[in-house]
Amino acid sequence: MEIESDGRTIANNTSSQAALQRAYVVEAANCAEKRSFSRRRKVRLKPWIRLLLLCVPLFSGAATFAQYNPLPSPIAEEEVAGPAQAAVRAGPNNSVVLSQNPYLGGVPAGELSATPIPLSLEGAVARGLKQNLGGFLAADSVTDARGQKWQALSELLPNVTTDTGFGVRQIDLKAQFGLNIPGVPKVIGPFGYFDSRGYLNQTIFDWESIEGERSSQAQLKSAEYGYKNARELVVTVIVSNYLLVIADQSEVESALSQRDTARVLFQQTSDQKTAGLAAAVDVLRSQVELQSREQKLIVAQNNLAKQKLVLARAIGLPPGQKFEITTQVGYQDLSIPPLDDAIQSAYKARPDFQSQMNQVQSAELMRKASFAERYPSIEQVADYGISGVNPASTHGTVDAAVTLRVPIFQGGKVHGDVLRADASLQRAKQVLEDLRAQIDQEVRDAYLDLEAAA
Repeated sequence: MEIESDGRTIANNTSSQAALQRAYVVEAANCAEKRSFSRRRKVRLKPWIRLLLLCVPLFSGAATFAQYNPLPSPIAEEEVAGPAQAAVRAGPNNSVVLSQNPYLGGVPAGELSATPIPLSLEGAVARGLKQNLGGFLAADSVTDARGQKWQALSELLPNVTTDTGFGVRQIDLKAQFGLNIPGVPKVIGPFGYFDSRGYLNQTIFDWESIEGERSSQAQLKSAEYGYKNARELVVTVIVSNYLLVIADQSEVESALSQRDTARVLFQQTSDQKTAGLAAAVDVLRSQVELQSREQKLIVAQNNLAKQKLVLARAIGLPPGQKFEITTQVGYQDLSIPPLDDAIQSAYKARPDFQSQMNQVQSAELMRKASFAERYPSIEQVADYGISGVNPASTHGTVDAAVTLRVPIFQGGKVHGDVLRADASLQRAKQVLEDLRAQIDQEVRDAYLDLEAAA
């Protein structure tokens, strides 16, 4: 009886030791996972999330251009990095998301290298400023606005043209003039006629053209501010996507360490089962955990590869070019100004707000130009040249006149132009006030996010 009792005691002790050993292994794995997650939080969040949050109030929304703007509607800050990451996660629909945002596109340039190239954060930003599609479109907007300014200015500058002609004519007096003069031939000619002269047209006073030129000047300033805003948006896009690549690399490293931990636990559980210290269900559980970690590692590696493609496209790398990031963002303490000071600074510094203010000014001047269509205008016309029967037998001729044009009735055209100008002015003012509220909201949102992340 004592032997049986001792045997049961030994068996019970052995089972208890095996259970205690498994508990220690599981606890060690949990602690390792917690330490890995803690390190991952410190690596992924603190180095870049505060920088990214501070970028929100400084570099948001593309400028709202009027009439000549080829860019899409203003882009909110969450549409800069958000769609890139969402598109990577979306799978088959990512091309639809990326194609709707020009700041996520680029014009490829350079030669394709067979080996991965090193890419620093500064190098990525510099390349993005040169090759990003949003920057190209904003530069085209400035060129278009500059062309409109010259078109408006041409209405006030002298216009000089010349023409030269030589021909042979024959005139039937009775057919053309109804004349039948005795002794004079009914048909005169053929005879030659040569004329060469220059024409000058000069607007002396036209208030409509003057106000129109001022409006186009304000439009040009708006486009220039819009281009500056576009460049800042390009910087935000590149930095955001570069940091997303760093974050995805941290995800891959974390998933890799978790996979290795699960593999060790699976091997240990298998050895314990072989030694009779673990049940088959424990081996199955550790195997399922290993397969789950391997699947998460594959997903993390896939997301990293796709995020690299997004960054490569935004900075205009050759299609298929591989690269390795070289900049590691370290933790830095940020000095945050008071909320009210940050809001006022955003109003003064943000180029999209300055651009919209110039849009309002342009609309006001265009409204004045519409009213000025009722005012008289003065124009000078002059020409000088030589004429004769041939180039060898010519004499000079001159003609000059000053014309006063007084509009009396234009069929309601002026009234229609004024109504359209009023509508454009009200729309520009409403967009400006909405942008003012948007800036206030974005700054407050950034401060709330900073407080939550502290």
